[in-house]
Amino acid sequence: MALSVNVSDEPLTPSGRLFLQPEMRTIIHCALGVKHHMDIDAIKSTIKNSFMVKHPRFCSLLVRDKNGFEHWRRTEIDIDRHIILVDETAATNGGDDVDKIVNDYIADLSSSSPLGCDKPLWEIHMMMKQKCAIFRIHHSLGDGISLMSMLLAICRKAEDPAAVPTLATGGRRDWSGGKGKDWRGALMGVLKMVLFNLVFCLNFVLRCLCVRDRKTVISGGDGVELWPRKVATARFWIEDMKVVKQAVANATINDVLFGVISAGLSRYLDHRSPNSLKEGHQLTGVAMVNLREQPGLQDLTKMMDSNSTCNWGNKFGILLLPSYYYQRVEPLEHVKRAKVMIDRKKQTLEAQFSYRVGDLVMSWLGPKIASLLNYRILCNTTFTISNVVGPKEEITLAGNPITFIRANTSSLPQAVAMHMVSYAGRAEMQIVVAKDIIPDPEFLAKCFQDSLLEMKEAAIASM
Repeated sequence: MALSVNVSDEPLTPSGRLFLQPEMRTIIHCALGVKHHMDIDAIKSTIKNSFMVKHPRFCSLLVRDKNGFEHWRRTEIDIDRHIILVDETAATNGGDDVDKIVNDYIADLSSSSPLGCDKPLWEIHMMMKQKCAIFRIHHSLGDGISLMSMLLAICRKAEDPAAVPTLATGGRRDWSGGKGKDWRGALMGVLKMVLFNLVFCLNFVLRCLCVRDRKTVISGGDGVELWPRKVATARFWIEDMKVVKQAVANATINDVLFGVISAGLSRYLDHRSPNSLKEGHQLTGVAMVNLREQPGLQDLTKMMDSNSTCNWGNKFGILLLPSYYYQRVEPLEHVKRAKVMIDRKKQTLEAQFSYRVGDLVMSWLGPKIASLLNYRILCNTTFTISNVVGPKEEITLAGNPITFIRANTSSLPQAVAMHMVSYAGRAEMQIVVAKDIIPDPEFLAKCFQDSLLEMKEAAIASM
């Protein structure tokens, strides 16, 4: 419905408009499991007094003017409309398996329950019997880093109930590739960076247009975002990932994660379609890269400052990460190959390039063309992968200890998307699949878990 625009209305950012297009309507689901029975009144009181309902994005309606342009309009929050008690009889298909019940419920939300525009674009579904709160937040409100910071601002440290949780943040990357080298080494580093930039940015443009992965049994495509979903959870110990990281020189946790993805997908493909793929068959992943200089919860004060909104919202670029089908390689070889590929990506400005190109297309050609290009990238690749760092220490929600933090997004045209969140020494990866293409996501999760354990054994043996 078209409305007249108030002076106080705030226009959406280009990225916010992108996520409102029909092809890109994405909802982020964040599930928080708690130890004890949930006190609804305590949770409502906590949220009412939190930064969340004070932030302009969380207390604004989405309205459109007569020309179809979207705006944010401030409104009063009725917390009772945002807290939804889940019907216990409708969420017991998994018997006594709490994880299955929660995952099945999220899968159903992903494909059948959009957020209405008659209230701000967020809500919290309370699964009382399963002791789980599911935050549903429209992607137009912010990206994973913004929303994780906001959600954790509601929580408190278990060991210090007055303290807000903190997120671990890494140092700045060295993009020059020439640190500690003589002039010849520095020159080679610059030449490599220029070459990799040309190759990867050209590949990015071609993926927007016509180049796509060859079809496999896990390929999605145009229209798959509308198909029913299934959700499974893969669980890892951060300590196991560190053991593998130490066995590969200068590797990072992200290198290990992508090695696990490569090995797990190879395992799964060998199970689903044995002998149908050649060694080295490419499966391209889409990774979202945070472009903020100082990511994490420490930026929340700036996010809340009405005069400084630069840190809030959607500020990420896209990296295309090729994975390869290999069965006849040593377990650690997957990590080594992943490290080489990711190191090359770090020498480029691919993420910044994708962000700037998207911004220019939104400004010059409008959200329809920008969403079409983003949609083509997803159709032309095989999977999406994201990794958000959560708090290292245990935290509480309304005084109730949190047992797990999981996140995923609603349907994409890809048949599989993986979203990992670390918390208190553990990492849980939500695997969202189109169930008519990948009917057994629990087995896929096991493939990832077994791959990490196999890598850990190989790492210990090599020490």
